[in-house]
Amino acid sequence: MSVNFLKLFCISIMVLLAACAPKATAPPLLEKGSLEEVIAGRQTISQIDATLSILFEKTDSEIRGDGTLHILHNGDLELKVYSLGFLAMELTSRDGVVKSTPRLDSAKKTILTKGLRDCLFWWDIKDFTVRDENGYYLLRNDEREIMIDKKNILPKKQHIYFPNGKELTIDYENPAGENGIPYQTKMKIYLSKYSVTLTVRNIKFM
Repeated sequence: MSVNFLKLFCISIMVLLAACAPKATAPPLLEKGSLEEVIAGRQTISQIDATLSILFEKTDSEIRGDGTLHILHNGDLELKVYSLGFLAMELTSRDGVVKSTPRLDSAKKTILTKGLRDCLFWWDIKDFTVRDENGYYLLRNDEREIMIDKKNILPKKQHIYFPNGKELTIDYENPAGENGIPYQTKMKIYLSKYSVTLTVRNIKFM
């Protein structure tokens, strides 16, 4: 067997082993500090600006679009949704007064106002109790229940309860980070027969 053949054989084996070796994965995104420290540190955030992909779903239909969102800690917000490059919906909320074009029913308005506010400012929950539950912290008060992943101190699910017995549910997925602040990039908000899925493209915490 020639020397050149042996060299070629060894090189082939090395290439094959490299191809079969497990790929390195990025370490999980972890929030620094305890639950109490994380919640306290987020209290300085007064507004959030984001660009989003948005999927509106009803029982038998769906609408997709792209959105820009400016939302304040007190719930005031401006949301614009574009479809095929055209402005398809505009919604504002100021001091509890909600205006939208086109007009929306109460469930959609609730999803896009209180739902969005409590979804993004999840840490602003008052007078809550904490319970350990299978790798999660369960934060609970009379109005809200939030499941927080202990590994990254990010929400996994949230329930918002209304006096009329209705319940708004939020599912969170896909953690990322912006300037050292971890957040979930995908959020799905359910109420009645509607759901809205938000996928964050860019976000700024201020």
